[in-house]
Amino acid sequence: MRMLSALLIGMIFGIGIALSGMANPAKVLNFFDFAGTWDPSLIFVMGGALVTTAIGYRFVFGLRGRPLLEPNFVVPISKVVDRRLVLGSALFGLGWGISGFCPGGAVPALGLGYNDTFLFMGAMIAGIVLARSANSLVLKTASA
Repeated sequence: MRMLSALLIGMIFGIGIALSGMANPAKVLNFFDFAGTWDPSLIFVMGGALVTTAIGYRFVFGLRGRPLLEPNFVVPISKVVDRRLVLGSALFGLGWGISGFCPGGAVPALGLGYNDTFLFMGAMIAGIVLARSANSLVLKTASA
C-alpha cells in the first residue's frame, strides 16, 4: 500500500509539474531572465504550491497524530543555518538557473522528450555521488 500511494502521489506531482510548465527548461530559464524575456507565470505556480502546502500541513498535522501508512511523521527538527545548508542551496539555485531543471521538474521531463534532461540527470546523479563521497571523507577526517 505504501508503494502504491507513493506511486500515485508521484504521478500527481509529475503531472502538476508538467502542466505548470516547470518541466520545460525554456520556461524556467525565461522566469530567471529579468533583463530579457522574463516570464513571471511561474510565480503563480510557486505561490499556489506554497499556499497548498501551508494548508495541507495545518490540516494533516492538526487532525492526525500519525500518518496513515507510517508509524510517525518525519519532519526536520534542526533550525540551524550552517555552511552545508547555504552551500547546498546556492549550488541548487545555480544549477537550476543554468540548466532550467530542478530534480522535481527533471524527472517528469524525462517523459516529455527534452533531450537535455538525460544530460542533467546524469550530472545530478554524479553530483550526488560526489557530494556523498566528499561528506563521508569529511566525517572520517573529523572523527580521526
